[in-house]
Amino acid sequence: MVTRVVDLRSDTVTKPTEAMRAAIANADVDDDVLGHDPSCLRLETEMAKIMGKEAALFVPSGTMGNLISVLVHCDIRGSEVILGHNSHIHIYENGGIAIIGGVHPRTVRNNDDGTMDIDLIEAAIRDPKGELVYPTTRLICLENTHGNCGGRCLSVEYTDRVGEVAKKHGLKLHIDGARIFNASIALGVPVDRLVQAADSVSVCLSKGLGAPVGSVIVGSNSFITKARRLRKTLGGGMRQVGILCAAALVALQENVVKLESDHKKARLLADGLNEIKGLRVDASSVETNIVYIEIEEGSLTTAAKLCKDMEEYGILLMPISSSRLRVVFHHQISDSDVQYTLSCFQLAVNGIRNENGN
Repeated sequence: MVTRVVDLRSDTVTKPTEAMRAAIANADVDDDVLGHDPSCLRLETEMAKIMGKEAALFVPSGTMGNLISVLVHCDIRGSEVILGHNSHIHIYENGGIAIIGGVHPRTVRNNDDGTMDIDLIEAAIRDPKGELVYPTTRLICLENTHGNCGGRCLSVEYTDRVGEVAKKHGLKLHIDGARIFNASIALGVPVDRLVQAADSVSVCLSKGLGAPVGSVIVGSNSFITKARRLRKTLGGGMRQVGILCAAALVALQENVVKLESDHKKARLLADGLNEIKGLRVDASSVETNIVYIEIEEGSLTTAAKLCKDMEEYGILLMPISSSRLRVVFHHQISDSDVQYTLSCFQLAVNGIRNENGN
């Protein structure tokens, strides 16, 4: 029987802290659809201030936050958005921008560091003279940190350059900032400066920050007014939502400072894994809290088998392909958990199964 569990599947698996549970129990609430929930208003005001934008809106999920943002900017069916071929919006959000919004995605290849080449972004912008046959480009989307690229950070200089291209062509810029606080900590750049060039940003509260539910989108007052209406259209108005926002406020106050520790533990794991024969991690790509592990050719295991064997030791991982798996750190993973995980990897890769629990 497993007696110790180390859950590295995602930073979305955290349990509410005692402080969060107390805040939930004591939250001051009202009807947010009517605009009167005091805890929600406090969270939105605080997030707008932190992000350097005029206003904010709490939404149930990052997927809804991104969808609303794209639909506000691309409010005419047949609009086109330029985004990375490996981006979360393009791959993991059910094609919602096309299905619901009639927005056409035009992908540009993501580099290994999560960026898209500036000249390729500009080349992807449709010539208005071709509007008879082409969709109309209205939006560029970036992702910071970039999940599929290993949690890599987009620099403020790069983001500013993309913002300049957007302005030059009369386009809007949206940042999928699900883990934007991780980027801010890793780069040593205040989060408001990091997103200064963006017209809108979505921020996940339930990933590295550790809140149980929700995301926030930020932008101008007019953007948020339109976003609020779309949230209602999509079924995202949730009445006494202050019980969730109260926990998110605790997360903002207590967990942002813990992100640096998450990053250090990710690098510690990466370095340790590179000492295990049969496994490989590109240590230079580990900038934040995500580690991608490659199973080397000729190894006697696969990602699925390794995940199953590790689960016998209480280590929960996420297979990505037959030879690749992902681990993600969060504030409820300790230094001891890292060392235990490394020792279990060594045993599992060598085919030693856990027979007696741990």
